[in-house]
Amino acid sequence: MEEPGLFGDLFSPIEHVMSAVLTALYSLTEILGVPSYGLAIILLTVLIKFLVYPLTKKQLQSMKAMQRIQPQLQKIQEKYKNNPQVMQQKMMELYQKEGANPMSGCLPMLIQMPILMGMYYTLYSFDYGGAAPSFLWLPSLSETDPIYALPFLSAATTYLTSLTMQSGNSNQQNQQMKIITYIMPIFIGWISLNFPSGLVLYWVTMNVVQIVQQLWINKFDNPSDKEAA
Repeated sequence: MEEPGLFGDLFSPIEHVMSAVLTALYSLTEILGVPSYGLAIILLTVLIKFLVYPLTKKQLQSMKAMQRIQPQLQKIQEKYKNNPQVMQQKMMELYQKEGANPMSGCLPMLIQMPILMGMYYTLYSFDYGGAAPSFLWLPSLSETDPIYALPFLSAATTYLTSLTMQSGNSNQQNQQMKIITYIMPIFIGWISLNFPSGLVLYWVTMNVVQIVQQLWINKFDNPSDKEAA
């Protein structure tokens, strides 16, 4: 299967690293007596999510802070809608007071994007060599899922990820969040129909780990909850 996209060369160094680590993890599964590239993909995904957890934590906390002050922002926007300069000043004062930054959640995502794209290119056309790349019900990780279970799981876990990101938010949900919550899972599930099973397995595993991390941060590591206590 040919490597997709026009940016394969750009992410080639990351792809080589990912391929080497994936091969090493497969060797580990052989040592453990359960040789499986599917298990190696899961282990690699968990390892990546563990390494980028500080960035994920920062991003989620920033989102929670912005969600928390949305009612106050809406009041400022309504009150000063005819005076944009004052409105911007009041909003900046609110950001400083609440320790929120509308741009702080973007930087962690930008830092993680090369890793995500490197993983994408790695698994899209990974050479499994002489090993049988079967896993569970999947006859081949390099081919699409014949029973469409993984595409369904990719859509379902993407939807659950969106829900956990919004947990604790007010009922005032803007149109953009509705698009993310309902349209994105459908889109992800649809494109997963044509992706190799190994790549979709990575996406599903990433979502599951992301959900666990989000629930952990919401429950045990939420600065706003500690301040309110």
